[in-house]
Amino acid sequence: MADIVTARVNYAKLDEQAHRVRLRLNSTVVRVRQEQDHVDVTYVRGGKAWSVRAKGVVLACWNMVIPYLCPEMPEAQRAALAYGAKVPLVYTNVAFRDWKAFATLGIDAAYAPGSYHTLVDLDYPVSLGAYRFAHGPDEPIVAHLIRTPNHPGLPARDQHRAGRAELLATPFETFERNVRDQLARMLGAADFDPARDIVGLTVNRWPHGYAYEYNTLWDKAAWPGTPRPCVTARAPFGRITIANSDAGASAFTNAAIDQAHRAVRELLGTI
Repeated sequence: MADIVTARVNYAKLDEQAHRVRLRLNSTVVRVRQEQDHVDVTYVRGGKAWSVRAKGVVLACWNMVIPYLCPEMPEAQRAALAYGAKVPLVYTNVAFRDWKAFATLGIDAAYAPGSYHTLVDLDYPVSLGAYRFAHGPDEPIVAHLIRTPNHPGLPARDQHRAGRAELLATPFETFERNVRDQLARMLGAADFDPARDIVGLTVNRWPHGYAYEYNTLWDKAAWPGTPRPCVTARAPFGRITIANSDAGASAFTNAAIDQAHRAVRELLGTI
């Protein structure tokens, strides 16, 4: 635990032949076909297609890609899998030369409804092993900014799709300009100069971010007594079962764990 932040990961160890469990990175599955007593899986790696045969498969990918991987599924199930629209999200990290401006203003975070980034907060004061947080305002620090691209006035799923299109079309320079402008207006009264005090900037675009959660305002799926699409979507298909937080229509780790547990139990009952 003590070296988890600063340790370097040897990813080659994930796919060694001697291991009973192997994780193969950079391998995108493009086809999953249910046969009579097995499942054929085709994946692409290094520009080449490879096929493997399995007794059973758990698809822990996004629901909306599964109809493309398994077009033989019933039409009602494919429609249910495609129902949700992932929530787009942007995490921007800004490295500051110091955090004197925050200290002068007496804040460690600021909410900015209507601004380009709606939240700005300083890195959490956590030290672990060789990793040490910035103790004084003269030390460098990283700030975390959040943007949720959307188009108010549209239903939620349409907003998510519009936000995803926005992320695709927005150049890095637009993010940088808005970050510098917003921080200058937010911290300028405390002698903050973005040209002097910002030393690094990364933008992490998450176009398919959180699992879609039903809303009673426009989703009949959220009304009592109405079948939820995620339940129809996660039904086993032969020796193929379905996991991921999409299968629970809940964008949290506990939902993903619960759905994985269910999917594995269902699979063990078929092989």
